[in-house]
Amino acid sequence: MAVPKKKTSKARRDKRRAQHGIEAPRLNVCPQCGSPKRPHRMCPRCHTYRGRDIEPLSTQAP
Repeated sequence: MAVPKKKTSKARRDKRRAQHGIEAPRLNVCPQCGSPKRPHRMCPRCHTYRGRDIEPLSTQAP
């Protein structure tokens, strides 16, 4: 079984974790109204997706 020979220092550990930073969500522009929206999702402003009108859910999905 593999066991580390030396303790991993805080600096080495934190350098590895530096790559896990939070990024801003990707945004696209709605072709109908021009407002920003998440990709592959219904536009929250005009309720369209791929050129079709979508009826939003009346209750939250579980």
